[in-house]
Amino acid sequence: MKAVAMKGVSIALACRAFDVSETCYRYSPELDEENEQIADLLRGLAAARKTWGFGLCFLYLRNVQGHAWNHKRVYRIYRELELNLRIKPRKRLKREKPDELAVPEAPNEVRSMGFMADRLEDGRQFRLLNVLDDFNREGLGIEIGFSLPAERVVRALNQIIEWRGAPGTIRVDNGPKYVSGTLMEWAENRGIALAYIQPAKPQQNAYVERCNRTVRHEWLGLYIFESIEEVQQIATGWLWSYNHERPNMGNGGMTPAQKLKMVA
Repeated sequence: MKAVAMKGVSIALACRAFDVSETCYRYSPELDEENEQIADLLRGLAAARKTWGFGLCFLYLRNVQGHAWNHKRVYRIYRELELNLRIKPRKRLKREKPDELAVPEAPNEVRSMGFMADRLEDGRQFRLLNVLDDFNREGLGIEIGFSLPAERVVRALNQIIEWRGAPGTIRVDNGPKYVSGTLMEWAENRGIALAYIQPAKPQQNAYVERCNRTVRHEWLGLYIFESIEEVQQIATGWLWSYNHERPNMGNGGMTPAQKLKMVA
């Protein structure tokens, strides 16, 4: 009160004069230890996962770490810490919503794969091949090289089959590496169906296209790489985190590993 701070009036007299409880006046709210814990975790996530917004941070705390904090409470602290990402919205053209892809009922039924490209610091171009299980959006492998001919694609697929088994179908686009006789012969010998999407219809391979965007956003577009080995090292570490730590909206907020464990 101003009377206490500026006039030197005793607290007891000022409280009686203004009809205020002394207990209320003297109360100094203690810092909630649990709120501080939430704040520390959010700061750590914001520092380690610079591309994650509040939604992913909250799902990580709830589904991966097992905290039962209320959504509004965590968001209030998130905003007080000014951690919310400020992304300038872009004007987008309206287009017809594509049909959603069917979600397989079990692992290894349908896999998707797709290419990406980037450049090293010295300007040399390299390519990436991402392979995904459509059931739980699990990243099964990221093959990286200056060139990824059909023979190397087949080798990467065989390595995945060695530890996860063969899929019934692989969804692919119509790129030259995919329509080559080598891949078609390999799939026929393995008893695997190749499901080709229509030209210029990437939404028909939406699961791996969404994964490609996440790859670009969360690590590929953030670094200047000096060597293929450096790219592969970062890709390997990120893929483990993607499968075991990053909540996936396509899995209802669970990580790919959590969804896989449910059917094990």
